[in-house]
Amino acid sequence: MKHSDTDVIIAGGGLAGATLALTLARVAPGLKVTVVEAFPLSADALPDSYQPSYDARSTALAWGSRLIFEELGLWSRLSEYATPIQHIHVSDRGRFGATRLNAKEYEQQALGYVVDNRWMGLCLMRELLETNTQWLAPAEVIDMTPTGQGVSVSVKSEDEINTVAAQCLVVADGGRSGLREKLGFQASHHSYDQNALIANVTTSDSHEFSAYERFTDAGPMALLPHGSPFRAGHQSALVWTLSNSELEEVLAMTQSEKCQRLQERFGWRLGRFTHTGECSHYPLILTTVDEPIRPGAVLVGNAAHALHPVAGQGFNLALRGLMTLAEQFRLAAEQGQSAGSFQILRRYHQLHRPDWQQTVQFSDSLIRIFGHSLAPVAAARDAGLIGLDLLPGAKRLFARKAMGTGGRRAIINGPASSDQI
Repeated sequence: MKHSDTDVIIAGGGLAGATLALTLARVAPGLKVTVVEAFPLSADALPDSYQPSYDARSTALAWGSRLIFEELGLWSRLSEYATPIQHIHVSDRGRFGATRLNAKEYEQQALGYVVDNRWMGLCLMRELLETNTQWLAPAEVIDMTPTGQGVSVSVKSEDEINTVAAQCLVVADGGRSGLREKLGFQASHHSYDQNALIANVTTSDSHEFSAYERFTDAGPMALLPHGSPFRAGHQSALVWTLSNSELEEVLAMTQSEKCQRLQERFGWRLGRFTHTGECSHYPLILTTVDEPIRPGAVLVGNAAHALHPVAGQGFNLALRGLMTLAEQFRLAAEQGQSAGSFQILRRYHQLHRPDWQQTVQFSDSLIRIFGHSLAPVAAARDAGLIGLDLLPGAKRLFARKAMGTGGRRAIINGPASSDQI
């Protein structure tokens, strides 16, 4: 068993872990940061150029997330393959209620963007390899023990176990975090008894940089513009909510049958569905951790919360939380405190918790409200959607949540701030 030391050790080098590492390299360069990642990483393994794939999985970035990446110096590179969302159309299938958001109404270039996960990861890695961030890969964190000075973290690499002394362990190993349970964090799970089917689709009409949130009797459906950041195209990223039985039925369908079923569920706002790409799917479970902190350890990203994907809030909420956490780590370093002190982590939790609560409630309430097929509830939904479209104040609040501008910004140029629309 070998020993080494660092200030902050991040378990997981995915989008959340890598973003936190890059933020700390920018705002608190004096901190020693070590990322433990299960997959091998080297500069030689990174491709010189990126070739977009039709079947690439993607993430919806809110406008507020773009502002964060701009302050981190990442947006100029990331935007090369970021498809803008200039319009959002929310409707209830078979009913007349609808609301529409337009970026021009808020004097913005876009309400958000759709970015391939692989491209985002590649951009983060290229930036991180130019910093002093230490990587242990392939490796995994298997345990943590509190000490008088911080924490002792056990890291397994092949058949060898090393002990890393650190001030704080950040758990960023995803929604199926085994480390979260091993360290005793209590997660609450609520199953929606549905599944998300993810695929890219082609339609006969151009999306014109419009995103659609379509609520149906079988569950919500989202279509996000995908493909080119410069020219409106015919490819969209689909998130389709299905019951267990319907999922099995759809997966067994031919290409033309899937397109026909999509047509029935979504309608003709994008013309005819002509192609569906490779499908992936997973069960929809709302996972939350009410107390994601303890002395020397904190959960972030999907390890701290996993939301329904249709509202597109999960990664954007995580990103705002990462900025708040990085801000507290920087303040701790400036004040000579340990990054893992409970005072520092509690202050982070208090600052981030209102955003966390509001976003979880917003996402969950959309699914619950639009999940009812009773006529009085459906009529109330119609009235609500029409009210959002007609009342500027209500619509502005809805737009602010959709654009992710209610949380905290990056802290490159001073204290983190909240944006207002």
